[in-house]
Amino acid sequence: MEASVQHLAIDCRDNFRLAASVYSPSLTLKAAVLIGPATGIKRQFYHHFTNFLAEQGYGVLTFDNRGIGESIHGDLNHGEASLKCWGEKDMSAALSALQGHFPDVNYHLVGHSAGGQLVGLMDNCQEISSLFNVACSSGQLRNMKPSYKYKAHFFMNMYIPTSNLLFGHVKSQWVGMGEPLPKLVGKQWRDWCNGEGYVKTAFGKDVTNHWYDELSIPAMWVNAVDDDIANNTNVDDMTSVFTKMTAERLELDPADHQLDEIGHMKFFSRKADKLWQITTDWLEKHSHTN
Repeated sequence: MEASVQHLAIDCRDNFRLAASVYSPSLTLKAAVLIGPATGIKRQFYHHFTNFLAEQGYGVLTFDNRGIGESIHGDLNHGEASLKCWGEKDMSAALSALQGHFPDVNYHLVGHSAGGQLVGLMDNCQEISSLFNVACSSGQLRNMKPSYKYKAHFFMNMYIPTSNLLFGHVKSQWVGMGEPLPKLVGKQWRDWCNGEGYVKTAFGKDVTNHWYDELSIPAMWVNAVDDDIANNTNVDDMTSVFTKMTAERLELDPADHQLDEIGHMKFFSRKADKLWQITTDWLEKHSHTN
């Protein structure tokens, strides 16, 4: 039942190389899944969840966005990584790599936060059969509860620009916000969370081509009552950007599952593995051999 894991490099259209891992099931292949990582989160964070999917018969690919983890080449300060190119170039290339490893099946995206937000920037997103998004919202600062809003405003509007100015990138790791972030990633993250609809803030500006108003595939959006970022209002704000998509919604309460917390990150924790069946139930429902 144990999945085999292969580590590889993915070449993007601009010849940037991404570090990735492919999980191949020993069972008959049901479908293939791309894991879209959250901002500043390395692919290893999803290992146990990904291995679980593979044990259930799904081929899976995880990857590090450029400027993150093993997808850093040279000085972090000199790269051109941005949220925009994560969606346009990195996620598109990762999906193509998944298709190459697991041909002739349906393809699904499990997006965590930014990994679901950026799907409409992928020029091949129409080749995805369904979305399963976790803690995915616009992250709009004004919609956060006061107890968290001040912390979020400090990080976005003071810490990010100051860190970029002093160090040439965002020292996110110093405040428990994942890996160090490339300068343009931090800048766009700040700009988009201060606006409405996250990436919609950049439509007609930095973002000139997108497919948010064309995607109509089945989609499940899962968030938790104790998530300070992806609260219901911000999930509504993000789903509204997908004008043709009917978004199914599921709000999780950790108490209902005998968990201390779920929040923004813990859905993928081994302690929360009882929740993972929700994902496979969705995939089973929307997977069939082409």
